[in-house]
Amino acid sequence: MANPDKRRARTSTRAAAKPSNGDEIQERYLKRAIGEINELGDELLALGDELHVPVLGSGHPRGDVFLLKHRPAQSEISEGVAFFGRSGQALLKSLERLAVDPLAVYGTNCLKFGTESAEEARGWLNRELHIVQPKLLVVMGAEAVRFVDELGFPLADPLDGAEEGVVRRFTPTIGVGCR
Repeated sequence: MANPDKRRARTSTRAAAKPSNGDEIQERYLKRAIGEINELGDELLALGDELHVPVLGSGHPRGDVFLLKHRPAQSEISEGVAFFGRSGQALLKSLERLAVDPLAVYGTNCLKFGTESAEEARGWLNRELHIVQPKLLVVMGAEAVRFVDELGFPLADPLDGAEEGVVRRFTPTIGVGCR
């Protein structure tokens, strides 16, 4: 008679070798999100020139946490990447102290160029939120809070008067915290 422990080991090895249906679905969502984020980035890059460089979002395209600030800093503009430079290093150190995996975070700015109209920028941010589908939106600063309130995001509660540091409902699937 075969050893039952060996039989269990063979079964678990086979199960581990074949990805579950849920893993396959998550992989497809990730591939789609990567494609859509890259497409948005290509559109923004096509609109830029030597004087107007877009600052693209950074992080995991299906991150659970979506960090949002109003306008890019000079270091971000020079590199074309959100949360680059000192702010990015400080963010990484904070995430490390909190034991938060940086791969669970996506960060961007409301304004991609820092000079475009709010109406134009709202469309891009709406797309990013729909692509990433975060569990938590962290809005940094009063200007960013006003910008998010003007998005007209489907099923979103207004942030006006939100208590700083308190997580509350933004949409049925997204919580929000303001800083």
